Amino acid sequence: MLSTRVIPCLLLQEGGIVKTKKFKKPRYIGDPINVVKILNEKEVDELIFLDIDASPNKSEPDYELIKTITNECFMPFSYGGGITSLEQASNLFNLGVEKVIIGSHAINNKKLITDIASQYGNQSVVATINIKRDIFNKPRLYDPSNKKLLKIDLSNYCKELVNAGAGEIFLNFVDRDGTKNGYDGENIRTLSALVTVPITVCGGAGCLEDMRIAVKDFGASAVAAGSLFVYHGKRDAVLVNYPDYSKLLELFK
Repeated sequence: MLSTRVIPCLLLQEGGIVKTKKFKKPRYIGDPINVVKILNEKEVDELIFLDIDASPNKSEPDYELIKTITNECFMPFSYGGGITSLEQASNLFNLGVEKVIIGSHAINNKKLITDIASQYGNQSVVATINIKRDIFNKPRLYDPSNKKLLKIDLSNYCKELVNAGAGEIFLNFVDRDGTKNGYDGENIRTLSALVTVPITVCGGAGCLEDMRIAVKDFGASAVAAGSLFVYHGKRDAVLVNYPDYSKLLELFK
């Protein structure tokens, strides 16, 4: 059995799947249902869907789209984007979403995490920490809903999210998104040492070896990626893919 979760992270925008680079310039990849069908055939164990427009536009999750995805998806998936209330989280769980991912809204309202965890369990809530380095190369908390770096201590913030009830932390490295330059090992090592909940990392994977290093050397619990699973070759030709199970078993043995 595979010891490490290896998760395609798919970005939703205007009903389609897109891929960004450093959280900018979204490129259309394809129809969500077609992408899900391919990943079903690849026997992927888990998916992440993030609606990158919902929070910036202050809109609710697209329940109709999520319902359609749920009906087609053979594997459990997490969803993030536009979740601002317990009621919205409840709607998503009722549609079949396994975990809700809370990002920008948790910055000023950690009670939302507590409310969801109290009703549905800590394992149902994932809290996102988007990390972007400033002009002095210092890692800072980044709020993509208003595109601002915040003066919040990352270590304390991570512990606060877990204390609020988050059963998992999703570290997303803005500067490495779509670059294929590897994950930010420094921050993985620092934050994973602070908490006992699983830490999933995303942003920078260019090959499977990057994933192995994130887990074995830096302490990540799970690895997620976008470019690695939707592109192929040096020219980034669109090709939805996922490694054979045997290859992943060998990677993390």
